[in-house]
Amino acid sequence: MLLHQPDITDSSRPTPLQALLGGIGIALSVHSLLMLNGSVLGVSGFVHRSLRGDKAAMPSAVGLVLGGIAVGIIGDVGTPEPHTASSLLPMVFSGLLVGIGTRLAKGCASGHMICGLSRFSLRSLVATATFFASAVATTHFAHDALGASGSLDWTLGDNQGRQFLGAILSLGTLWFAYACLALLNGTDNSSKLVSGQFPCAGLVPNISQSILRHLASFLTSLAFAFSLRLGNMVDPHKVLAFLAIPSSSAFDPTLGFVAGSALPLATLLYRYARAEEPKLGGKWNIPTSTEIDWRLILGSVIFGIGWGIGGVCPGPALVNFGRSLYAGIGVAEYAAWLVFMGFGGLLVK
Repeated sequence: MLLHQPDITDSSRPTPLQALLGGIGIALSVHSLLMLNGSVLGVSGFVHRSLRGDKAAMPSAVGLVLGGIAVGIIGDVGTPEPHTASSLLPMVFSGLLVGIGTRLAKGCASGHMICGLSRFSLRSLVATATFFASAVATTHFAHDALGASGSLDWTLGDNQGRQFLGAILSLGTLWFAYACLALLNGTDNSSKLVSGQFPCAGLVPNISQSILRHLASFLTSLAFAFSLRLGNMVDPHKVLAFLAIPSSSAFDPTLGFVAGSALPLATLLYRYARAEEPKLGGKWNIPTSTEIDWRLILGSVIFGIGWGIGGVCPGPALVNFGRSLYAGIGVAEYAAWLVFMGFGGLLVK
């Protein structure tokens, strides 16, 4: 039974240059959060933990929503409305399944596909292969009339350069603030960096570790939001066209170009540009489990079904919710998706 028949026209033209630049921004955002806070940029985890009162996860979730608003302000002047590939009821069902699935599998596309695969995690490899297969099958059975993909568009687009600049400025601001504090302190030791015990402490008094870590979480999510928009991962139509697989005339390889730049760069950074400890203190919070159990498999299958129904996963949903608030269009659909994603996560113990 078909859930929706999206009208995809010229907007489905593959945009490899935009996707490659978006992937670079994604990799830099992921590595920046890891280096500074020792944390994985897993968006579903941000949402689930925020709903359970984890204050450390909240700046990341807020950063993605505000990033969506910023995306709308600086880049979507001509076409401000965020796309939706499904009506309200399918979006509700999609959000619910994504919430249950990501909670069971402990990750989504950002946590497993980008962060996990860049660490050569076997769990993430199994999860990614499973939810992709599930999403491809769901797209095949749930969607029709995807249209034919157009020729490659190698331009940067009218406003996409601003998205790349936004991502670079967000990360640049974060690393500039860190560098200034390190120079004032005369050390790269995180415990001294945030203690205020350095010769020029009067210039930056009473800097708390939590404030710096919250700032890092917020700005990396802001950069991630710009990068998702630049790579067109916030467009459910492009996601569904990618999930249509190459044998279909509707196939759009844009998301493949995103992964093609994000994964190699994230892998190289993780392998060769790691520190002994997080720059802003705390411990490494990197998943170490190698267990492949029923929760991982079932959760990945359920997540893939939800992804294939709506064409959105947690990161793009938060960004598109921000964009919809700015544009005044699509608010109900994305708000419902996020509410039911959160509800689905709360159902899983």
